[in-house]
Amino acid sequence: MTTKKLPPGDSRRVRGSAAGPLRCSTPLRIVAGGLDDPRVRALVEQHFTTARAATALCSAHALDVEGLKAPDVTFWAAWRGDQLLGVGALKRLDDDHGEIKSMHTATQHRRSGVGSAMVLHIIAAARSLGMKRLSLETGSADFFMPARELYRRHGFTECAPFAEYVEDPNSVYMTRDVTTR
Repeated sequence: MTTKKLPPGDSRRVRGSAAGPLRCSTPLRIVAGGLDDPRVRALVEQHFTTARAATALCSAHALDVEGLKAPDVTFWAAWRGDQLLGVGALKRLDDDHGEIKSMHTATQHRRSGVGSAMVLHIIAAARSLGMKRLSLETGSADFFMPARELYRRHGFTECAPFAEYVEDPNSVYMTRDVTTR
């Protein structure tokens, strides 16, 4: 691995180094909407295509752009300056229960905290809407292991299928109480 030398006294960390994720002076912003922005649409399409490619046909539940525009879905994009870092959504299942949908971090920004920031944002949004529980469905294949690990780090545990999902060997269902921190 190559390392970038920083000026003396510079405490930023270089992404990919043993020191941890890149620290940047430009803050990460999570903004509602943006599905008409071509950059956002491209990242959502990448998520939809890669998730579907890694999942058996009848087990794929990723939402496309039109699905993310549904009235029961709130969509966010994560930005640093004008650079799109990732996306995520919250689908309201009922008054007390929501579902995380379409979490995706741009490849070049993975392992830099974008996914954690989006999960925390969605948890906070669910709380502010009065939800008590947040659940999700993700794949059981190795391709989805980083996502499952991310959700576990944020308190999600495996559960039975919820809402209209059914038992499926290609899916892992997870949930957490969002009334506690």
